[in-house]
Amino acid sequence: MSTTATSGSIGGQPSPIKTGSTEPLQRLDTAAVAKRLQQELMSLMSSGEKGISAFPQGDSLFTWVGTIEGASGTVFEELTFRLSLNFGADYPFKPPTVKFETPCFHPNVDLQGNICLDILKEKCVRTVLQSIQSLLADPNNDSPLNVQAAKLWDQDQAVYRQMVMKTYNAAKTS
Repeated sequence: MSTTATSGSIGGQPSPIKTGSTEPLQRLDTAAVAKRLQQELMSLMSSGEKGISAFPQGDSLFTWVGTIEGASGTVFEELTFRLSLNFGADYPFKPPTVKFETPCFHPNVDLQGNICLDILKEKCVRTVLQSIQSLLADPNNDSPLNVQAAKLWDQDQAVYRQMVMKTYNAAKTS
């Protein structure tokens, strides 16, 4: 329920101030978000960062396709994963929704490709991609989304690698 109070005056009349309103106090400017995303795209493109990339999908700056290469010396070496990144009008105050489109057998990725990663919050696109790439090599097994992957990671890296490859290759053949 909204109540009205007065503060100051406009043309000699008290100006109303809404309190308790369910409307956001500050409307976010999608043009400003689009401008920031354009700047991040240019920064990512000019960085020459190895093993990560991302570009808008189609005409919208709010939907991107990213790729991450598995780091050398890890069970994900020589594998490339496709990600979707969806940015809301409240970016960068709320992180993008990031999802693995290429199936990924990993302790912090569920079967639908959702990622359990607190470090997505308030980061630029390049940092988000770098963080996910690092997560591939160094999962957080304290709170896994995929318990089977977490157990195999801890118990048997050879069997874990077999499951990674089975999951990855199944996507290529379907």
